[in-house]
Amino acid sequence: MAQDNHQIRVFKFGGASVKDAAAVRNVASILRKYSGEKIVVVISAMGKTTNALEVIHQARFHGNDYKQDVAALKAFHVSIAKDLGLEGDEKLKSLYDQFDHFDEVLASPCSRQFDMEYDQLVCYGELFSTALVHSFLHQEKMSTHWLDVRQIIRTDNRFRDARINWEHSTANIGQLLHAFEKKDIVVVQGFIGSTSVGLSTTLGREGSDFTAAIMAYLLNAQDVTIWKDVPGMLNADPKWFKDTVKLDKISFREAIELAYYGASVIHPKTIKPLQNKNIPLYIKSFIQPDAEGSVIQESMDQDHLVPSYIFKANQVLISITPKDFSFIVEDNLKEIFDLLAQLGIRISLMENSAISFSICTDKDSYKLESLFDALRQSYQVRYNEDLTLITVRHWDDKTLQMLTSGKEVLLEQRSRQTVRMVVR
Repeated sequence: MAQDNHQIRVFKFGGASVKDAAAVRNVASILRKYSGEKIVVVISAMGKTTNALEVIHQARFHGNDYKQDVAALKAFHVSIAKDLGLEGDEKLKSLYDQFDHFDEVLASPCSRQFDMEYDQLVCYGELFSTALVHSFLHQEKMSTHWLDVRQIIRTDNRFRDARINWEHSTANIGQLLHAFEKKDIVVVQGFIGSTSVGLSTTLGREGSDFTAAIMAYLLNAQDVTIWKDVPGMLNADPKWFKDTVKLDKISFREAIELAYYGASVIHPKTIKPLQNKNIPLYIKSFIQPDAEGSVIQESMDQDHLVPSYIFKANQVLISITPKDFSFIVEDNLKEIFDLLAQLGIRISLMENSAISFSICTDKDSYKLESLFDALRQSYQVRYNEDLTLITVRHWDDKTLQMLTSGKEVLLEQRSRQTVRMVVR
């Protein structure tokens, strides 16, 4: 069913690349550079819209007033639309239609299922942004079609972190291919999907990258380009370091390692579907769209050339020891891992000794208190907060000394290619 993989490209534009009217105009100018090509354009919610929707959801769920928040959110999108010249009922119809659907959800009875209700509201960030961007591209005489991606991406009902039903999603892709028969650009939403009974789902925060990979996989696309506010894949977060180095070319394997360890430039789930079909992923700057950027592909030839380092702040290091001073054995580990799975606590790093098992994880006070309460029946639990987890790929001694200068290393693990350290 999929077209030849040299006919379709997938572009993803995140919230920062559509945060205001100037940013939306910039998206249009980038797309003009690819005039005549078939492109799926995946768009995130504008700016901090997802955060605003989370505030509205919290208020609705707990029975508090949220009318001013809704009014402010709508006014934000309308102000961008007007700045783009989208005035008048006809040009604003797509956006106003989404506002109406949003109001219907707000007016419906709110169940006690927090995550399910979250997904029914938060999905509108992407629906608003794509309606607005599509209307502007149409006004600019570009050959565009707006498509609700929930008609294509089918998921399970694991709300806020849904899993893809690849078989059903593949069966749905014909709707998108049909749109390409008449238009060059198909605008879809990132981050969202739907269950078999039509409930909206989300794919995890920052999940629009994953959406782009899903669409590329389903279409056998030529490539994927993620447009960011950085010049490409960097060896470190520029928020932490000034002297970062652009990684011109790295492998799928290296990228998935970096994403797993917390590299913020790519959503961790993005790489697998692309690697499975050997679809290259480009990371380019929407500020300098003609610059070369980075490419993630099959070859591992250049992976070792530059050390990469990733910082994860706000970490907690937890040490778990049996009260009776017995060994930590498989039964203990099973009990601990069952608790972690039940509470949805993800381990960043772990280490065990004869009588102690240690884990490093993100600080989530509610989940950790529940974990500690359950463990303290049989174990002593000690922990340190406000720590940082540093991961260094292709390390050398000079890099390690630079990163740990003035810091206390509480736990360290080394392999030939990777060093991981919990520091304060």
